Amino acid sequence: MSASESPRANSSAQPNVGGVSRILVRGVNWLGDAVMTTPALRRLRELHPGARVTLLMPEKISDLFVGHPAVDEVATFAAGESPWRIGRRLRPGRFDLAVVFPNSPRSALEVWFAGARRRVGYARSWRSLFLTDAVPTRVDERPMRKRSVGEIHRLVGTSSSRSVAFPAQVHHIYQYLHLIRAIGGSAEACEPRLQVTDAEHAAARVRLGTRATTWIGLNAGAEYGPAKRWPIDRFIAVAKRLAEERGCGLVLFGGKPDGVLTSEIEQEVHQAHPMGAVVNVAGKTSLRELCALMSLCRVVLTNDTGPMHVAAAVGATVVVPFGSTSPELTGPGLPGAGRHAFLRSSAPCSPCFLRKCPIDFRCMSEISVDSVTEAVLDALRR
Repeated sequence: MSASESPRANSSAQPNVGGVSRILVRGVNWLGDAVMTTPALRRLRELHPGARVTLLMPEKISDLFVGHPAVDEVATFAAGESPWRIGRRLRPGRFDLAVVFPNSPRSALEVWFAGARRRVGYARSWRSLFLTDAVPTRVDERPMRKRSVGEIHRLVGTSSSRSVAFPAQVHHIYQYLHLIRAIGGSAEACEPRLQVTDAEHAAARVRLGTRATTWIGLNAGAEYGPAKRWPIDRFIAVAKRLAEERGCGLVLFGGKPDGVLTSEIEQEVHQAHPMGAVVNVAGKTSLRELCALMSLCRVVLTNDTGPMHVAAAVGATVVVPFGSTSPELTGPGLPGAGRHAFLRSSAPCSPCFLRKCPIDFRCMSEISVDSVTEAVLDALRR
């Protein structure tokens, strides 16, 4: 396990509240979820301004919190490390309080092995025994229930449009804020934020070059599965129109598995507009570089992915075609703020939360190139 420091100015001058001076937060395991924990981390900092906060999370996404003002130290663990080994390494920290964001039994076991005096997390089977404060499921929680194939066929066989209605505060951000409320903090939502340094900004500007003054990001992949992916030919059509109508530079984002997708977009745009500025960074960035490059984009057109949340948290406006998932539950940014654009069809089976569509992919195919292009242009105008 390794650790990185994120010192806060004047932290030693702040008072300790309720005798809490050392806090362990068991962070989540996925990129998008990690971004959605940042409002809760901010509220935790407000509740205990003088405490030292250690965030425990997987190595693969730990760089996300470099320099974050709500965190003093990031402790990491490798894939396959046992809860006992992780807890033993943390035990010298002598934590007064542990807040456990994930719902897994092993995350509660890790902080129990770490010897944290007070351990707060949601009550779940096989883990409440390891918590001192097992918090009941919140009233507004809405699990992402996968629809069965039979249910989908029944829904599309009706004449009704999409009619899923979610009450206020169902967004996953509140899942983490509710735990902060359980220990006396505020559960008021705020904009998820990530930090990018001046040096990181400067390096990203050099990488993009000077061929364009306005950059738009495109993120056409989605790790979860094809049901989240707006068709690639439509990404290409939007990219060509943006290059033609606005002369915008394009930054193509994605992981290593998205190399074929981004290469296809790059080639198609270059054929249509040989002088256009296209920078393909898919599979060629660290997490910190991804944050910096996305922060230079005015708008990012993206599927519902972890980088979608990153783009919003570093200041870009995001435009997202939603099909199998729900922006009310896991959309980027501050819930209900209206800064980002979410496009959806009227498919009655959406959201189904499946990895692969069992029918005709109507939830995505009904979202047109014109509507997405106009959403991007509108974001640029704003």
